[in-house]
Amino acid sequence: MAILAFIGIGLAAGTLAASLGIGGGIVYVPALVSLFGFVQHDAQGTSLAVIIPTAIVAAVVHARAKRVIWKIAVPLGIGGLIGGLLGGTTAQALSAPALRRMFAVFLIISAFRMLSKTRARSHAPRVETVPE
Repeated sequence: MAILAFIGIGLAAGTLAASLGIGGGIVYVPALVSLFGFVQHDAQGTSLAVIIPTAIVAAVVHARAKRVIWKIAVPLGIGGLIGGLLGGTTAQALSAPALRRMFAVFLIISAFRMLSKTRARSHAPRVETVPE
């Protein structure tokens, strides 16, 4: 039964990640912690491992549609590799409750910022060029 639940969560997270451009961790981590009782560290590590194939497939689909700006994606990826090493190391030094609180605060702030900016940008034209 748990395998089917994990597949369902993966389906939901993969669909949301690919269609909305979000990291699946926004779905995976809360689901693993709240529904399955995972420790925060294990939920985050599992989520990151699962996101790899999801991100690759979604990136290929978006690249085929010419929706990837490579001159931005490459430097972001380089920074992400370095940040992943720093963040993963930092996360291991934190307690599970502290890490869970930080994750929750990040989600709340992100949601608030996105909702605030949605109103301001709802009528703005789409920018096709990348600033130099």
